[in-house]
Amino acid sequence: MSTADDDNRAGAAGPRRLYVYNGGFLTQPRLRRILTLAGYDIRIGLPGPDDLVAVWGQSPTAHRGEAVAARRGAGLVRIEDAFLRSLHPGRAGGEPPLGLMIDHAGVHFDAARISDLERLLTEAPLDDAALMTRAGDAIARIRAAHLTKYSGFDAMTPAPAPGYVLVIDQTGGDASVTASGAARAQFQEMLVFAQEEHPGTPVVIKTHPETARGLRPGHFTEADANDRITLLSEPVSPWRLFEGAVGVYTLSSQMGFEAIFAGHKPRVFGQPFYAGWGLTTDETPVPRRERRLTRHQLFAAAMILYPRWYDPFTDRLCGIETALDAFEARTRAWREDHRGWVASGMRLWKRRPLQKVFGRERPMVFEADPAKARSRAEAEGRRRMAWAGKAGDGDAVVRVEDGFLRSRGLGANLVPPLSLVTDDLGIYYDPRRESRLERLIAESEGLRPDELHRAYGLRRDILKARLSKYNLAGATPALPEGHRILVPGQVEDDASILTGCAGINTNRGLLEAARAANPQAVILYKPHPDVEAGLRRGAVPEARDLADLVLDHADPATLLDQVQEVWTLTSLLGFEALLREVPVTTLGAPFYAGWGLTRDHGAVPVRRRARVSLDALVHATLIAYPRYHDPVTGLPCPPEVVVQRLAGGALPGPGPANRLLAKLQGLFASQAHLWRR
Repeated sequence: MSTADDDNRAGAAGPRRLYVYNGGFLTQPRLRRILTLAGYDIRIGLPGPDDLVAVWGQSPTAHRGEAVAARRGAGLVRIEDAFLRSLHPGRAGGEPPLGLMIDHAGVHFDAARISDLERLLTEAPLDDAALMTRAGDAIARIRAAHLTKYSGFDAMTPAPAPGYVLVIDQTGGDASVTASGAARAQFQEMLVFAQEEHPGTPVVIKTHPETARGLRPGHFTEADANDRITLLSEPVSPWRLFEGAVGVYTLSSQMGFEAIFAGHKPRVFGQPFYAGWGLTTDETPVPRRERRLTRHQLFAAAMILYPRWYDPFTDRLCGIETALDAFEARTRAWREDHRGWVASGMRLWKRRPLQKVFGRERPMVFEADPAKARSRAEAEGRRRMAWAGKAGDGDAVVRVEDGFLRSRGLGANLVPPLSLVTDDLGIYYDPRRESRLERLIAESEGLRPDELHRAYGLRRDILKARLSKYNLAGATPALPEGHRILVPGQVEDDASILTGCAGINTNRGLLEAARAANPQAVILYKPHPDVEAGLRRGAVPEARDLADLVLDHADPATLLDQVQEVWTLTSLLGFEALLREVPVTTLGAPFYAGWGLTRDHGAVPVRRRARVSLDALVHATLIAYPRYHDPVTGLPCPPEVVVQRLAGGALPGPGPANRLLAKLQGLFASQAHLWRR
């Protein structure tokens, strides 16, 4: 059996020479890179009989390569974008593809010749339990994140009222339409069938994204609409459309493939790769396709075994899971940022890093005055954000704060963050009102097994790399023997203390409480780095009288490996202790308190009734809530990439301007309030 992996059969013999006659193979770096990683040496010139010629599917330029291959006796390779491509179509200036389909036998959309994909669907075992689990997990992720070939749409855009028949249009001249021998007449016939087989039911015709953008015409126009038939050009998520549809009709669209995983059995009028396996109702069946497949088997062949997925962060080929990590991060960033932002309450030094994270789609606008920010946002159709500590309690604004895997260095030293959190409800450190993080934690009881597995893997990698929020280097002295309790100091005017500590709210009070409750224990006090640097309030001059040992400039990750408990007000170090399964006692109401994972002496909100696992807490806190930015590629990224960068990768340092500001900050440490976040 030939598979997609056979193209690299040369193995130790080195890459196979691949001759191209289409400029796109030479001008598109991502395309060249994926092919190189897949084992091909791209060349121009004339191939020999042992060489290969690459063409793009059945594009108008494909005949050049076909003719050369036939004349020279070379093998022919047809290349297409993978089924999850990018935010926008390539014709709309979309970014490069996330993966490629490399086929030595044919092309997946043309049933006239058996493709490598069809061979997989026909001959591959497709009964491996692990493979089926991977398929099910990936399907669930794609549906939950509303991903499709072009995912540049607002997933919240409402679909028409449920109870319609969905008819899917395609672009004129589409290769899969041509391969099915279809034209406008077949699309009209499909529309007639949809109406006759569902009498009186409304019909929604979904236009192709390229048609909606005016790039290529479709087969339906407004002339086809009437009181019963609606032409839908708005960018509505396919997965929302499937939810409300009572039937799905397609010629050969990828949406027909996706409809299968939404629970439909689409009516198919062409001969796409997904027809003929018992999962569609076929108007023009392919006689040789006799095998009956499950949804998971179809997905495994088409989305796991057939494509070559690419990881832009490691510059390697990867599995679909890693590709989905990258695609989810990129899609989330676009959906949140494409309208643009007006930001208020942002210090000057923060603006450049914020622009890199939130201004990729449309440059951010900064307005110091909240009222002016509100007016400008309304006038320009932008969203509004504010640094959390600068936002008014009643202001309906998205609040921004540093993330929990922040940097290698202090924010007070103007080191830019690798992660930021955005919260449309409140902010994680303020228990007086529900935050988006709190809601995510409460809802995490229903996480899928693959989500929990990802959280476990992330937690494992964090522990292996010994990471914390700031990742400051520091020596740890020999610790006294006994039951060790780590007491982390905090900045005493930190917002988490001001809003989350109704009783004890000072470092001294925390130390006294820990000692009183544990008179025989070894109390280890670690001052906050910003306090140690003289930049923030919270020093405890008498700490050495209250603690057995004061650990100045110590590495928190190392400490957490050597203690038996942590006592804290609201410190993030309490969460980092939970990652290591160290028992934690809280005297305030940090975000991680109240879920059954900590011993709580503070006034935790009664609304925190859910009982969640540690990995569920990790998923909400480190995967679902923050936004991550890769300083190497400049791209939105998943948390796993930031963990890799912090663990040992080269990180760009602060720019000259930031370094100058940091030095000035040190000179004027007595005026630290000027530099507060």
